[in-house]
Amino acid sequence: MIKITLPDGSVREYNEGVSAYEVAASISQGLAKAVLSAEVNGEVWDLTRPITKDSSIKLLKFEDEWGKKTFWHSSAHLMAEAIETLFPGVKFWVGPPLDNGYYYDIDLGGQTLSEEDLQKVEKLMGELARQDNKYVRSEMPKAEAVKYFTEKGDEYKLDLLGGLADGEITFYKQGNFTDLCRGPHIPSTGYIKAIKLLNIAGAYWKGDSNNKQLTRIYGITFPKQQQLDEYLAMLEEQKKRDHRVIGRELEIFAFDDEVGPGLPLWLPKGAAIIEKLEALAKKNENEQGYVRVKSPHIAKDALYLRSGHLPSYADSMFPPMELDGGKYYLKAMNCPHHHKIFGATPKSYRDMPLRFAEYGTCYRYEQSGELMGLMRVRSMQMNDAHIYCTKDQFEEEFMKVNELYVKYFKIFGIEKYQMRFSKHAPEKLGQKYIDNAALWNETEDMVRRVLVKSGLPFVEVADEAAFYGPKIDIQIWSAIGKEFTIATNQVDFAQAERFDLWFTNEKNEKERPIIIHRAPLSTHERMIGFLLEHYAGKFPVWLAPEQVAILPISDKYMDYAYRVKAELKKNGIEVSVDERAEKIGKKIRDTELRRVPYMLVVGEKEAADNAVAVRKQGHGDQCTKSLTDFIAQINEEIAEYK
Repeated sequence: MIKITLPDGSVREYNEGVSAYEVAASISQGLAKAVLSAEVNGEVWDLTRPITKDSSIKLLKFEDEWGKKTFWHSSAHLMAEAIETLFPGVKFWVGPPLDNGYYYDIDLGGQTLSEEDLQKVEKLMGELARQDNKYVRSEMPKAEAVKYFTEKGDEYKLDLLGGLADGEITFYKQGNFTDLCRGPHIPSTGYIKAIKLLNIAGAYWKGDSNNKQLTRIYGITFPKQQQLDEYLAMLEEQKKRDHRVIGRELEIFAFDDEVGPGLPLWLPKGAAIIEKLEALAKKNENEQGYVRVKSPHIAKDALYLRSGHLPSYADSMFPPMELDGGKYYLKAMNCPHHHKIFGATPKSYRDMPLRFAEYGTCYRYEQSGELMGLMRVRSMQMNDAHIYCTKDQFEEEFMKVNELYVKYFKIFGIEKYQMRFSKHAPEKLGQKYIDNAALWNETEDMVRRVLVKSGLPFVEVADEAAFYGPKIDIQIWSAIGKEFTIATNQVDFAQAERFDLWFTNEKNEKERPIIIHRAPLSTHERMIGFLLEHYAGKFPVWLAPEQVAILPISDKYMDYAYRVKAELKKNGIEVSVDERAEKIGKKIRDTELRRVPYMLVVGEKEAADNAVAVRKQGHGDQCTKSLTDFIAQINEEIAEYK
């Protein structure tokens, strides 16, 4: 007998060789039907794989991240089976799951795949799914696997085999399709009930433009048709909310070929939003004791060599400029500059914690194919700050940073969020990560304690830390469920030593500070891109670049319209007057399209009574108010976010 420990801490005994599916069935048949894979001692397994020793297991359903990934990875194999049936002789590279769906990279051998062919593949996938073929795992000696793919003439799988050791070679077969794969997979194809192939793209083998271009096919599947219908409806809504489209319609930002790709130009309305976000950040940072600093846009290579950024991130930095016999780089990050500011004057424990904040512009050489509207750019204005603190102060400071994130989430109406706790990989110490196992373990434990204590939702992921310490990537979801990585919160135990940063402690001894990197409002570019989609361009009144539009019924009331405007401007309200010789109905429709929060219609009665007819965006006629009352109302609404 072996002991199986479940997530709730309960322990059950089973015969050796029991599968996770059988464990689920022993709990309830409903659970057994819903489970897709299982986490066994921290590793995700097939449901049907025998468990031969005492183990801790977590049963994974479609609602779980790795339940979804198992489902979508299995769907990629189903798609490959359909493609191989319709296009004999094709070769497959990799078919991984994504956050939403999956893809497979395919060498069609000179054949082409049309949209009509895609529909045929999708139809055949449905037929194959209904066959309910089992996904069967098998192991094979490396030599035998090499022989198999050599005879098949598949150079792509032979390349994958080159990176695998003997004893690590596993295959999966379902129906008439066999593939080199480590899994895991769902029990059978019958679990896949709803299928949609989304699009076709090109992708270079291994992501290298010097290699052959393969065909990449994206798809999505679900256990229920209703889930697919809801997902496709969400995609349609996302298209309507695309920040690139809305940003152009509302005149928020622009790109220009003569300026260069990935270098946004902020139009007046965009600049107005930036100023409001910056004011929000500065207010909260001032309340928490931050001090503001400024740093140059370029620096010598020596600075980034000392920090370790140049060796680690050279591909993301613009090429150097040759000046005064040395090399200068555009600033890709603020942290080395802030470390120099910290080290410019002696520090005592009485100065700690020290919080430096800067809206510094940084420049990163994103590859042209990776640029995407405001979400991936080459010039960015960052809500950056670095906190220098003692080890005893770390928990409180890190907690305050997390609390600031939550405060901003409430302000922007972000209801779903998750902290992605990124840790190091022990086997990569001295390569990808600073070689100090003890400090890695200590700082990761410190971060974990804060996350647990704060009660924030978080997941732990390995091998995604910064090279100098663990970090938290903040994942947020927009109003329609689209996921964004908006910001990061990093712990740094290496830079203080690299830059010889120290303060004098209470014993009059030198001590290294712990450094926290944080940017709660991300970059202006990414944050505004997110907010455009989150609000569908309908900004709350406090953030709207145009808060009020005054619509005179005719030219006779233009003077009164401008008196209203002047009064609103005196109260700090962003306001415009529609001077066009158009009927009031058209003015209202056009203002609705501009997504202005409030419209004030003024005519004979309003002018006589020093009043305004108030219309709220998307709500139609509201009421007639005195100008004084409306100003009080909108000021109260603007103040709410604070």
